Amino acid sequence: MAIIIAFSNHKGGVGKTTSAVNIGAGLSIRGKRVLMIDLDPQANLSQSLGVKNSDSSIYEVMKSEVKACPIEITEHLHLIPASLDLSSAEMEFINEAGREFILSEVLAPLKERYDLILIDCPPSLGLLTTNALTAADQVYIPIQSHYLAIKGLAKISEVIDKIRKRLNKGLTIGGVIVTQYDKRKVLHRDVADTIQTYFQDKVFQTKIRDNISLAEAPSSGKDIFRYSPKSFGAEDYDAICNEIVERLYS
Repeated sequence: MAIIIAFSNHKGGVGKTTSAVNIGAGLSIRGKRVLMIDLDPQANLSQSLGVKNSDSSIYEVMKSEVKACPIEITEHLHLIPASLDLSSAEMEFINEAGREFILSEVLAPLKERYDLILIDCPPSLGLLTTNALTAADQVYIPIQSHYLAIKGLAKISEVIDKIRKRLNKGLTIGGVIVTQYDKRKVLHRDVADTIQTYFQDKVFQTKIRDNISLAEAPSSGKDIFRYSPKSFGAEDYDAICNEIVERLYS
């Protein structure tokens, strides 16, 4: 039975999609059967895995127009892509009964086929993100090591608490990922300390360093392990994956 993990932060540019792509790839390399769900209308996750056009997307699946048919990226890494049509989903589903549970119903028949289902949420706190958090067992929060990034910590926690109370009692914060980190900068160290104080043992020990290969990889449609396996980016996400495996399976 799959563990469902949502990657969420309502701020953009924090490394959310980068983390989802490369953690999914890293776990699949370890033999885990991983399904990636792109729930962002910008479809950055899909493009990062080399999928730009697809016969069907998560939008059509959520509307019950087609059955879920994941695309094989590698043997153990599959994807249900997004499309721009998702941007209208909030309005289209607004009068739908049980609209917060649509994604949960979509994923239910897929859970037996995978070890992990990873959902890349849009950078907002709307209905799509609510669907992801309602379906998830855990949420991973990537946070950029910049001052403005920590201003939204209370808001993230507040939203997760509300989802837990009203829609998904089993939802927990599974991990916090510090991204775009440069240990030489005092500001980055101070921000990382603030994040550590706020989330305590939820914060992964590994911090994702600033690395040009992480920025370049999406344009090639490859995760960091296939694009630049010896880069700092690959090293950091490999270490994060080791921590995740230890947390989930030890």
